[in-house]
Amino acid sequence: MTWIKIVQPNESPEVLEAMLKQGNLYPPEYKLPVEAVKGESIVLSHSLLPETLYHAFATFGTLMSPELPLSRKQHEMIAATVSVLNHCFY
Repeated sequence: MTWIKIVQPNESPEVLEAMLKQGNLYPPEYKLPVEAVKGESIVLSHSLLPETLYHAFATFGTLMSPELPLSRKQHEMIAATVSVLNHCFY
């Protein structure tokens, strides 16, 4: 649960644009249609600052590029390890 105001994509063209742009950088198996993101989410917790939302999540999308030398399994292993080390359970 977030403790800050969340702006839904249908309430702000800037949030919608940021979500669409950053989402296009993700591998297909990670991509979730913007229309499906409702309520609370880690992405929408950044919605008060759409440009920050874009840059924060575009970084992840770029790092997950299939053109990089790491395999999908290696990406998942790194993500899981970092989450455990950061005590992040979502």
